Amino acid sequence: MRGFKIGKKGSSLERVKFNNNDISLLTRGDGTEVLLQSIEKDKLFYIYPSDNPEVMEFYLILSGEVVCEVDNQKVFLGPQDYFSAKGLLGPIHFTTLSNVTLLWVTTEPIFDSVRNQISSLMDIVKKVELKDNYTYRHSDRVANNAVKIAKKLNLNTDQVHNINTASFLHDIGKINIPEDILNKPSFLTEEEFSIVKKHPVDGVEIVKGSNYEGITPIIEQHHERLNGSGYPYGLIGDQILLESRIIAVSDSFDAMTEDRPYRKAFEPQFALNEIKKLVGTHYDKQVVEAFEEVLKDDGKIPHIS
Repeated sequence: MRGFKIGKKGSSLERVKFNNNDISLLTRGDGTEVLLQSIEKDKLFYIYPSDNPEVMEFYLILSGEVVCEVDNQKVFLGPQDYFSAKGLLGPIHFTTLSNVTLLWVTTEPIFDSVRNQISSLMDIVKKVELKDNYTYRHSDRVANNAVKIAKKLNLNTDQVHNINTASFLHDIGKINIPEDILNKPSFLTEEEFSIVKKHPVDGVEIVKGSNYEGITPIIEQHHERLNGSGYPYGLIGDQILLESRIIAVSDSFDAMTEDRPYRKAFEPQFALNEIKKLVGTHYDKQVVEAFEEVLKDDGKIPHIS
């Protein structure tokens, strides 16, 4: 009948998929869009303030469970619970406790923007994923912890967003490293390490010209260290962006707590202790202290009274 439409399960006007997460545009009209979003377990997601305070966003949890942080309080939500935002003053952060499906209604067209951003990002990420799946998974974990550190430090919305994206792309330059070096089961030679040290600059070159060109300085500096011993430029102290100092801690922790070709993973407490030994020379004290609180919150290290 005219003016009536039925959609069967799995159908949509358009769909975009990113990192095992889906967003489907179910219908749109008069500036309103209805979307279906699927997010896998242990992922962070956010609701950001709109530039237009009259925009309303509504979310109904169809399946799964999430925890959100509002006014320093954790609120747990499950199926049939819902939340909405209008005139939001700051970002609201969520963590998925299981695979989650949301019905998302917004009075501001957003799908095209989301699709274009994700497509641009995936074009870059796929280059590394095809060559080195470890790097892909590693970057996802680094992003999760880096964002949690940023939240502990009360960074603003733009900083959190940039840290999330830069974390995911920080190792994109490894696409240029030969696989026998990436997967070498022993320590690298000086010549091999000189090749590895090029990846921050190579990453910048890959990201240039994309929607994410603005975060290239963060990517370029993620291996710099406070005492100038890092690379590629040997920057010192506050010459290194705070966003890069955050990623450096998250990056180092993940590298130590995952199995590598040449060794088994270290326990989280051991890895944190190793990082703490290098506070002031390699790592920012404030960032490491925030990360320790993140690990306690996540139950990865014990709370000591």
